[in-house]
Amino acid sequence: MKQYTKPLSLRNVQVNDKFWKEKMELVRKEVIPYQWDALNDKVEGAAPSFCMRNFKVAGKITKARRELGDKYQDKVWPLDTFETLPQDMEHPEDRFYGFLFQDSDFSKWIEAVAYSLTQHPDEELERIADGAIDIVCAAQQDNGYLDTYYIINDMSKVFTNLRDNHELYCFGHLTEGAVAYYEATGKDKLLNAARRFADYVYDCFGEEEGKKKGYPGHEIAEMALMRLYDVTGEEKYRRLAEFFINQRGTRPYYFDEEHPEVVKKGHENELRHFYHQAHLPVRVQDEALGHSVRAVYLYSGMADVARVDDDDALYEACLKLWNNITQKKMYVTGGIGATHLGEAFSFNYDLPNDTAYSETCAAIGLVFFARRMLEIKPDRRFSDVMERALYNTVLAGMAADGKSFFYVNPLEVYPKACHEDARKFHVKPIRQKWFGCACCPPNIARLLSSLAMYAYTENEDTLFAHLFVGGSVKKAVNGKELSFEVTTDMPWQGTTVYSCTNEQSVHGSLAIRIPEWSRSFKVSGVTGELDENSVQLRDGYLYIAHDWRKGDTVRLELSMEPEFIAANNEVREDINKTALRRGPFIYCLEEADNGTDLHTLSVCAAAKPETVMMNIAGTDVAALRIDGKKLINVCDSPDVDAETKTALLYTTLKKPEYKDVKLTYVPYYAWNNRGEGEMSVWVNYIL
Repeated sequence: MKQYTKPLSLRNVQVNDKFWKEKMELVRKEVIPYQWDALNDKVEGAAPSFCMRNFKVAGKITKARRELGDKYQDKVWPLDTFETLPQDMEHPEDRFYGFLFQDSDFSKWIEAVAYSLTQHPDEELERIADGAIDIVCAAQQDNGYLDTYYIINDMSKVFTNLRDNHELYCFGHLTEGAVAYYEATGKDKLLNAARRFADYVYDCFGEEEGKKKGYPGHEIAEMALMRLYDVTGEEKYRRLAEFFINQRGTRPYYFDEEHPEVVKKGHENELRHFYHQAHLPVRVQDEALGHSVRAVYLYSGMADVARVDDDDALYEACLKLWNNITQKKMYVTGGIGATHLGEAFSFNYDLPNDTAYSETCAAIGLVFFARRMLEIKPDRRFSDVMERALYNTVLAGMAADGKSFFYVNPLEVYPKACHEDARKFHVKPIRQKWFGCACCPPNIARLLSSLAMYAYTENEDTLFAHLFVGGSVKKAVNGKELSFEVTTDMPWQGTTVYSCTNEQSVHGSLAIRIPEWSRSFKVSGVTGELDENSVQLRDGYLYIAHDWRKGDTVRLELSMEPEFIAANNEVREDINKTALRRGPFIYCLEEADNGTDLHTLSVCAAAKPETVMMNIAGTDVAALRIDGKKLINVCDSPDVDAETKTALLYTTLKKPEYKDVKLTYVPYYAWNNRGEGEMSVWVNYIL
């Protein structure tokens, strides 16, 4: 058995990092209350959620069924719509409204609440959460089933449309939220409800005779079941996760049996199951295909099972998919999913900038996948990508004030096109208050609130520092406590200090990632004086084995020189363009600093950027200023039609004329906090 790692308990990490604490406090003070209002349809100007209303309606139905027994007559509603809205918004009927997966908004919210409570106990927030849990649990059926879409609409149709109707997705999110709330508070009401639901799912699905041979249409149940297994030790939850993973993509296709109307004999479309990652058994899949969020949620569950089962073949399948994503299908910002058609991966190297989908949830799912791969093997290739997605696309998904959000994260924005070009209507030039399909905002909240679980993991004798996050960190080693106070001026400067605080001497190891973006580094303290020329890294990590005593320190200094990046030649959209990064951040040009017509700008890539601190929406960021050129010959002095006095659409090629300009780059995550305007990550360059 390999020595795998696991995330540190949030009870063993107290984040006090200036950069991240600000984000976590924003989630606690603004986002969580705001989202609670949204779940209760109290955000003015935002699309109604109907989430908590559905639970209340389902609770009334459940109560009536219990009280009246056989005398109760179910009112059946149609199940043929993905989203249901009231005809009269002021006087809705007692039926299900919203998207059919609306329950999951509560589950992600309660998970974020749980993580927040571990870092900052809050009696009032816990009271609200307990009340919400009471409402949710009141809707649960006697057999354990808990999905308001079917409880309200038609219980006779439970698990008849796994492909489309998200029951197991809602189950998965409920389970993740329940485990988190139990671990944070010790309260098990929601956990018991999730276990009852899981038991019901187990009774319905599996290899045994009489059970359904299906699997989730939208994956997450696999991850959730493994998490439930971790906290309960109940083997059947692990076996069910294994079944869902191993059954997926086998023939005959379960979704064809479920939906025979879509199969024309002799004319079967073999692409029809790519969207759900159900086209092949997962162990032989080697290209990330279909809906990007579903994909990385599946791969995360696969990695969980591979770790617990010590399954090398399943890990190798995960690794092939990881390599395909990160080497051929990932944006420089860590975003994934290039096309809005199916919110999906496109073909290899197809990474358009102005129509990019790059859903916030997909980047969050990539972070989940990365951490699970790190649990199997601490390797910088996983933590570098985790950091890239987190610091860029995930953070870009939320405004600086925590009150508006991006669902889609393009790398180039021209607002006029967003408003007038139907091909780009999915690209919003400003963040939105809320969404009817509001998967992303609560997903951001639950990830940022649980940041420490991604920054630090452990095995028996080693503490792994994957991200540079300041705070108090501790773990047990042979019955003793190994603890550090971590101070850092990341992400704007490159120094991090690990100071041992345990009273007893403890022999153990500290493993620190040396990121790919840092071209040189220095280490001092208990290690002596080391640098990149005098230390051998293991898979990108510096391992320091030591008898740790209070006062021992390790000081790491990373170089953070700005660097221009070029894309692979196969990425057609980025030929003759460059992106700029500094540390973990990818940078972009904004209209607010550089004026309109960003497409006419070129950066002088041979020049050295100057780092300057800038305030954006009340937050200090490191901006980069550098020499550039603005193309003027086709804009200011074009050939003109003699009759219409209009500039010719096409004219004879001329030697380009430029004027000198000073360009200002800002971190991509901070864009669109100063009003609507153009934005571009990839910029023309001159050497």
